[in-house]
Amino acid sequence: MIKFTNVVKDFRRARVLDGINLDIGIGERVALIGSNGAGKTTLIRCLLGEYTHDGEVAINGLDPRSHRTEVLGNIGFVPQLPPPLKMPVGQLIDFSAALCATDPKRIHAIAQRLGLDVEAILARQFVRLSGGMKQKLLIAIALGREARVLIMDEPAANLDPEARKIFFDLLAERLDDATMIISSHRLDEVSGLVNRVVEMDMGKVVLDDKVADAVTLTARLACRVVLSRFEPAFAKALAGWNLRSSDDNRIWEGDIAGPDRLRFLGIISRYTALVSDLSLSEN
Repeated sequence: MIKFTNVVKDFRRARVLDGINLDIGIGERVALIGSNGAGKTTLIRCLLGEYTHDGEVAINGLDPRSHRTEVLGNIGFVPQLPPPLKMPVGQLIDFSAALCATDPKRIHAIAQRLGLDVEAILARQFVRLSGGMKQKLLIAIALGREARVLIMDEPAANLDPEARKIFFDLLAERLDDATMIISSHRLDEVSGLVNRVVEMDMGKVVLDDKVADAVTLTARLACRVVLSRFEPAFAKALAGWNLRSSDDNRIWEGDIAGPDRLRFLGIISRYTALVSDLSLSEN
C-alpha cells in the first residue's frame, strides 16, 4: 500500500533522509520512533507529497505529489504542529468532510468524545483556538473522515490525560479497517495498537521490527545490543533487563520475553544515539 524506494531528502547541505526503503502493507500499524532530528516528520511530509525528494514514494501505486487530491482524500492526517489556518472551525469541518464525502456530523461526534464542544466554536477561527482544542479538532477530522490510511505525527502531544486515553481508544476501534503510521516519542502509549516498529536515526532506518499481534507468553527473544559508546545510565537500564555485557561494556546480550518486546524497544528508543546495532530474534 505504502512504498518508499531509496528516498533521499536534503535541506540545503544537510541530508535529512538517507536512502529510505520501506514497504507498509494493508492493515499494518507502524510505530515510527526516533529522537528529534531523526527524520520522522520529513518522512511523513514526503509521504503526504509536501516535499520534493529523490527516490520514489507511492500510496496504492500513486505518487502523492502528482495525485494529491486522490491520495489525500484517503488519508487522515494529524500534524505535529497545527497549521495557522484562519478558516472558521465550521467551514474547516465542512471542507474536510467534503474532500472524502463524509458526513460532518461524524467529525462533530468524535470531537465531542474527545471533550471538545464544537457547537460553541463553529464561528471561531481555527488559529485562535488553544493548543489542546486544535489538536482535538484535527484528530476528530482525521478519524471522522473514514480514511483507510491514518498518519499521526506526535498526535497526543497537546492532549490532557483524559483526552489521550479517549484518543487511543478511538484508534483501537480502527484496528481492523485502517493502515496506521504513528510517530511518537512514547512507544509505551502505542504499544497496544501497533504490530510493527520502525526506528529512525540520522535519516536512516536503523530498526524494522514486525511484532506479532498475539505473542505467546512463553516466547523468548535473543537480544544483542551494540553501543557506539558507553553511557552509565544506559548500561544500568540494560542490566535491569538482565542483559550481560562484554568486558568493555559495548556489547550486551541476553533474552527478552516476547510480550515485553515493545516495552524493551521503548527503553532503547530513549538512547537511540548510543546504539550502533540491535537485533532481536526468536530462540
